[in-house]
Amino acid sequence: MKVIDLRSDTVTHPTPEMRKAMFEAEVGDDVYREDPTVNRLETMAAEIMGKKAALFTTSGTQSNLIAVLTHTNHGDEIIVGDEAHILWYEVGGAATLGGVIMRTLPNDSCGRLNLDDIDQAIRANDIHYPETRLLCLENTHNRCGGGVLTTDYTDEVCNLAHTRGLKVHLDGARIFNAAIALGVPARALAQNSDSVALCLSKGLSAPVGSLLCGSKDFIERARKFRKMLGGGMRQAGIIAAAGIVALETMVDRLAEDHSNARCLAQGLASIKGIRLAQDEIPTNIVMFSLSPELSVVEFVEDLERAGVKVGLRDGRPFRVVTHRMVSSSDIEEALTRIEAVCRRLRRRARE
Repeated sequence: MKVIDLRSDTVTHPTPEMRKAMFEAEVGDDVYREDPTVNRLETMAAEIMGKKAALFTTSGTQSNLIAVLTHTNHGDEIIVGDEAHILWYEVGGAATLGGVIMRTLPNDSCGRLNLDDIDQAIRANDIHYPETRLLCLENTHNRCGGGVLTTDYTDEVCNLAHTRGLKVHLDGARIFNAAIALGVPARALAQNSDSVALCLSKGLSAPVGSLLCGSKDFIERARKFRKMLGGGMRQAGIIAAAGIVALETMVDRLAEDHSNARCLAQGLASIKGIRLAQDEIPTNIVMFSLSPELSVVEFVEDLERAGVKVGLRDGRPFRVVTHRMVSSSDIEEALTRIEAVCRRLRRRARE
């Protein structure tokens, strides 16, 4: 029985082309900036995102933390959404290592922050207040069902922030999913942000890595923070090679994941005992909950025995994510298994 893993697009495996590129990669010491493959990847990423420079990092979490460290000073305040990945899943690094205060504003169902809320949250120049230095956005938005921020919205937020003297960092771990969903180049979503991070290891299927993009001066300062955090990876061209293949070959196929996610959502909505937790499926993330009479614990256990893995975090709705390792026929099979599990649970609940 094939295990269908819908927990995250981080479970994707590198393609054969990536493995070949990794095996044949030309390498050097990247701390000395002598790894030609890393240099090529960074140049490629900067061009794609419309920025002057880029820095190869180990993960999206490291990219986001480096961005915060580079944009702020100890004691500053940053504004993030109350559902932001930086707030929930990055071990409080911005506060612990950056010494910054994270002020939260409510995200709406699509991951947006209200512009009036942002404007009012920016601190006045007062001896009693920390200085509001940075605003962080997330596109697509993980905890908001893969919600997409449009170019118009992002530009409005950036213009407001810049007018008030703030920098803007865009957590674009899945920015290519947003670009595909909107039918725009990824650079259009990041053009007014001061920095943007993108991940190679999710839907793009590379085994590891992220890129932080921004101005040349910003990246020069960010490089030192990367070294401070232990991110000087020496002959990193071996993994950068997979990232090059990912950017060259894996972006357009994300549309297939979005289509599969919509099919998955439609199928889940038709299963008795399951309720979709979002009105639209813009990208590759689907969230759903169970009817009260069904046991969450039993559902997860029975489903895993049936060979389907789903994500459940913090008592929130279930999250399922489509990706390259899950085909359209796998979606149909997963729905068959999920429906059978729900049927058994309903029967147990009646007994």
